[in-house]
Amino acid sequence: MKLDDLPTPCLVLDRRRLARNLERMVSAVALLGVALRPHMKTAKSADVARLALPEGGGLTVSTLAEAEYFLAHGFGDIILGAAITPQKLDEVARLNAAGGQIRVVTDDADMAAAIARHPGGVAALIEIDCGEGRSGIGADDPVLLVIASQLGERLAGIFTHAGHSYAARDRAALTAIAMRERHDAARAAGRLREAGHDCPIVSIGSSPTALISGDTAGITEMRPGVYMFGDLFQAAIGTHTRDDIAVTVLASVIGRRPAERRLLIDAGSLALSRDRSTQATAQDCGFGLVLDAGGEPSLGETHVARLWQEHGLVELQSGAVEGFAIGSRLRIAPDHTCLTSAAHDRYYVVDGGEEVVAVWPRINGW
Repeated sequence: MKLDDLPTPCLVLDRRRLARNLERMVSAVALLGVALRPHMKTAKSADVARLALPEGGGLTVSTLAEAEYFLAHGFGDIILGAAITPQKLDEVARLNAAGGQIRVVTDDADMAAAIARHPGGVAALIEIDCGEGRSGIGADDPVLLVIASQLGERLAGIFTHAGHSYAARDRAALTAIAMRERHDAARAAGRLREAGHDCPIVSIGSSPTALISGDTAGITEMRPGVYMFGDLFQAAIGTHTRDDIAVTVLASVIGRRPAERRLLIDAGSLALSRDRSTQATAQDCGFGLVLDAGGEPSLGETHVARLWQEHGLVELQSGAVEGFAIGSRLRIAPDHTCLTSAAHDRYYVVDGGEEVVAVWPRINGW
């Protein structure tokens, strides 16, 4: 089966680029002397996880559906990275009783008390805000010790995420964010230990900061995720190059307007997402960079300019509309691969060419 045989729109994963991205991160984290606990919220695939951790290890997930799926595929050591509610503790306990070691995350003293009371023995990490301003508490916040006391023996460690690293536009800014992420996590862990609490896990990580060398004293693991596939936004901020983007959306030409040099494709907002993250960078790529059927940038800076639910509008920067017959194929490199991939239930896997060598399912939903 070849790409030209596939229904469109669909998700294409280049295994060769994926392997290169995985190896780069394994090497970077090994140099830092910490464990790699990849975040599977982007890939949501056991096949990808096996490549990311060929010798086994722990994973990070975002949803209980992901936790159940990865547990069923042999990955039991899991951190559920989104803060939990009391209503979900029974499900975590059920999965743990089935052989999992699923730890949850909280930044709330009342939730910590609910975790401690739960008969299922669920353990939790305390989330620290290292500058993103989304969730977590400050490393020096007095409530840190309150939460730790509430958790008691259920305390598993410290958890933080430097999501604001995506706003960095140069190496100096990114390094400063990475150093603060590491400092705040280690500082919080030190406060817990000084107060007599065990803190075996000190977990940090985003794809940009995981690639920054420097002091990781006190850190036990990193949780990057989007590095596996890459996207136009990560390429724009320097996490990788465009040639490292491993996931594209295969689309078909369904309409042509020669006078306006426009093509209509069958990949709309449901296949590509409406994420415009590159708009905040020096190179706005619209709703995705248009590549030829082989995944090469032969069309220059041609972008998907407009989206409807099942339609995408391409304004050609090079080449004539007449060169694209109805039914001809294009591939779209995504702005934000996490959201683009979430619209699809499988990967059609290639190995640097147009032959489909595997089909890998992915888990969606919550």
